[in-house]
Amino acid sequence: MRAPLDRRTAVKALLHHRGDLLVVSGLGSSSYDVFAAGDHDANFYLWGAMGGAAMIGLGLALAQPSRPVVVITGDGEQLMGLGSLATSAAKQPKNLSVVVLDNAHFGETGMQMSHSGLGAKLELIAAGAGFPSVSTIETHAALEAFRPKLHDRAGPHFARVAISTDHVDRALPPRDGVFLKTRFRGHLGFPVS
Repeated sequence: MRAPLDRRTAVKALLHHRGDLLVVSGLGSSSYDVFAAGDHDANFYLWGAMGGAAMIGLGLALAQPSRPVVVITGDGEQLMGLGSLATSAAKQPKNLSVVVLDNAHFGETGMQMSHSGLGAKLELIAAGAGFPSVSTIETHAALEAFRPKLHDRAGPHFARVAISTDHVDRALPPRDGVFLKTRFRGHLGFPVS
């Protein structure tokens, strides 16, 4: 059995040379990981809406078809929004990637075993929903091989990244929702007031 990847190292590698990538991060640890990889005006951190990250990413991908969009979330958050995988697959946005950091635990509520730790295979659920591109990432080489997909137009892509349960310190991004919305809209060139 392979040792799972370090979550911070994995996210930093995914966002290396990010270019024009728009990033939606799920509730909790995935937002901390995205922020730790480097704060950016094109990052939209979620502080609520458990289970909603993939749907926000889908809406963004449909509204901004010329920009690549990646959702980086955890297994617990994605398990709350399984229907979003079916909807994303049905809409087939070529510019969307959904990356699930899977440590098989609910990290925000005490490290209880999640459904993925009890046998649910998120990559099989995504494939069954109709994602044309599904990856299981357990090594740094597989992570590097997946990264170019974030910018191609052959999506939607789904990737489950097996990560360690090791504790990492919180890296807290801005928590003011109005600020985050305004900053993100400004990055996209929309008027803000």
